[in-house]
Amino acid sequence: MFKGSITALVTPFKGDNLDINSYEKFIEFQISSGSNGIVPCGTTGESPTISNTEHKKLIEIAVKSSNGRIPVIAGTGSNSTEEAVEMTKFAEVTKSDAALVVTPYYNKPTQEGLYQHYKKINDNCGIPIIIYNIPGRSVVDMSVDTMARLYELKNIVGVKDATGDLKRVTEQKNKMGKEFIMLSGNDENTLEFNKLGGVGCISVSANVAPEMCSNFHGLCNSNKFDEAKKLFNKLLPLHDVMFVESNPVPAKYSLNLMGMMSENVRLPLVTAEDISKEKIKKVLNNLSLI
Repeated sequence: MFKGSITALVTPFKGDNLDINSYEKFIEFQISSGSNGIVPCGTTGESPTISNTEHKKLIEIAVKSSNGRIPVIAGTGSNSTEEAVEMTKFAEVTKSDAALVVTPYYNKPTQEGLYQHYKKINDNCGIPIIIYNIPGRSVVDMSVDTMARLYELKNIVGVKDATGDLKRVTEQKNKMGKEFIMLSGNDENTLEFNKLGGVGCISVSANVAPEMCSNFHGLCNSNKFDEAKKLFNKLLPLHDVMFVESNPVPAKYSLNLMGMMSENVRLPLVTAEDISKEKIKKVLNNLSLI
């Protein structure tokens, strides 16, 4: 159910407020372009600077707009275990298909602390949970052994692996088996990640090029890696330029050029500098996206 190109949705703003109209249209664009799932309220959705009320509203709208056509994996993680439980329970009530739960950032818990954090969320909900392991942002790295312990719980089904370490894919597959869902959190490593046993990506680039990203992962999941490599090479400049500044600044600017929403981001993020904008425009032009 959770495989292929799953878009880590940006959150459109109009001034200081959510731009609900653009958000609904953007979800429709994702579905019509072949995306295999959407993630509202992840890091790409600027989750650190949206309020709890906005967070819940964005999840509700994503579920309502998708209307069962593609899975909705709600971002519900927090460095407060109680808040993560609350948001995950809310996602379940709204009929989200799963929850994406990031490792607690800033607190720097031990492996046992990580286990107990996820166990408490697991014990208080009834929907699938995907672990989001991103040591570059959260400063803690969940070990494969801890992940294996968590996989024994009823709701833990897989991982969004943003470690960038391809050895982890093999280690996780060997430890947890083929049924453990492995999704990359790094667009730029998806070809090798999928070859090693991954089944897709929770993607930033799919905001901008959903059809190409979906086609790429479809080829990978059909074991057509020679064809997939050609498309991957075509997409690689996009994957690179999406991080020419902090995510989601380049994606927001790209979508502004494509006429889908404003480039507004919330402080402490700021809109892209002119030199970055030129790089982004060049890539989008080369891919015929603008």
